[in-house]
Amino acid sequence: MGSPQQHDLPSPVTSAGRDGLDALLSDPERAVIALDFDGTLAPIVPDPEQARAHPGAVHALAALAPRVASVAVITGRPAGVAVRHGGFAGVPGLGHLVVLGHYGAERWDAVSGTVHAPAPHPGVAAVRAELPGVLESVGAWRGTWIEEKGRAVAVHTRRAGDPQAAFEALRAPLSDLAARHGLIVEPGRLVLELRPPGMDKGAALTAYVREVAATSVLYAGDDLGDLPAFAAVDELRKDGVPGLLVCSGSSEVTELAERADVVVDGPQGVVGLLSGLARAISSRGQTGKS
Repeated sequence: MGSPQQHDLPSPVTSAGRDGLDALLSDPERAVIALDFDGTLAPIVPDPEQARAHPGAVHALAALAPRVASVAVITGRPAGVAVRHGGFAGVPGLGHLVVLGHYGAERWDAVSGTVHAPAPHPGVAAVRAELPGVLESVGAWRGTWIEEKGRAVAVHTRRAGDPQAAFEALRAPLSDLAARHGLIVEPGRLVLELRPPGMDKGAALTAYVREVAATSVLYAGDDLGDLPAFAAVDELRKDGVPGLLVCSGSSEVTELAERADVVVDGPQGVVGLLSGLARAISSRGQTGKS
């Protein structure tokens, strides 16, 4: 077998990561490529409503998706929002794409083009109603921004005068608010998300890998909310499913970089990695037929 570096693929820094990459390249038709959206496929922007997939992301995914078992975008956003912001609908080559929105509570697949989802948790509506008063009571209203996510609600502090100070000031009161209504708080990159318990990217990833009977998995993420997915890959490895952990590099979050097998330079680096995988798989297929 040829070296992955011949196709501009980075070399994993761990033996488990190297095993994961080798397994993916050796049997791509049984591999799952799983990716976060914001910060991984789409650059982080001050207003999440303006986030869009990197210009090269759809092309890279369309080149890779037909060569693997499935590509899964796993995001805290509503599935339909991720599909629109990603530009995934109706793209030739993306028939093997699914979007697991709200940490797997919602599912969109390219074959049907529809979203399937259960009823929302009642605590989300209660929290939504009380949230403005809580922000005002702690003096953190100015510059913060509430993102409506349907099955969750998030408070962003990136546009506050002191983003980190606002973030820290809100952690305790938002945790109390969430607990009163049966929700939890998920911290991220200058964002605090209030959502139902039991929803995380790790559970969504594990269930999907099992569903499609994948024999290898790659997961790429950039934020604290991706740590459960990293942990899920670790557990899958113990169960005999090789995996590759990719960090979409960020100076704001170091925990993922420290645990990753490969660190790339943000969404642009992720696109380069996906494109390199598509080329490497294609090359190996052609070599095998010669």
